[in-house]
Amino acid sequence: MDENLRFTAPAPRIHPTAELKGCQLGRYTAIGERVVLREVVVGDFSYFERHAEAIYSTIGKFCSIASNTRINALEHPIERVSGHKLTYRPNEYFRYLGVDQEFRARRRGKQVCIGHDVWIGHGAVVMPGIRIGNGAVIGANSVVTRDVGAYEIVAGVPTKKLRLRFAPEIVARLQVLQWWDWSLDMLFKAIPDMQKLPIEVFLDSWEGKMKTLPPEG
Repeated sequence: MDENLRFTAPAPRIHPTAELKGCQLGRYTAIGERVVLREVVVGDFSYFERHAEAIYSTIGKFCSIASNTRINALEHPIERVSGHKLTYRPNEYFRYLGVDQEFRARRRGKQVCIGHDVWIGHGAVVMPGIRIGNGAVIGANSVVTRDVGAYEIVAGVPTKKLRLRFAPEIVARLQVLQWWDWSLDMLFKAIPDMQKLPIEVFLDSWEGKMKTLPPEG
């Protein structure tokens, strides 16, 4: 059998009701129903479920983003006389008055950066400028107002750390292994072990294999 038949088409899958502007989508990404993305980079295999929104964000590989989430929630200039969009998008109401470019630059300057293998639960909100580490889990309906470390599980309004997904030494080994950067061929071979092996056994096995494999490329 042709080995290439193991892999499905890598092109992004975008629901016809989704709205994207200025985005970069990696291989095998999926954008669900009525998702709205503006200037977002989405890594390989990451997906957005229905009605999610994101702007000015970089999202790593293998991220699972649930429905009704909001990444880099809208900021209003509440220090002004009015925080209404009249002051930064007057073009919606008046001719000859354009978008406030300084405020747009301020928003773009507060990028959200999300690592690899992050799960963001249903209805969660990630505020501007937040960084979320690899392997983190954000609980449903949470509001993330502070950075989240690698493999932390957080929840609440605002979020609080509940625990690590794994013991610190396991987290450190996962960070070194960087399985999210493996080739399709490597992932294909590793998936059965991902499904069945305890995390320590998986690491022992694949750390050893990585040492014996020739460099890719």
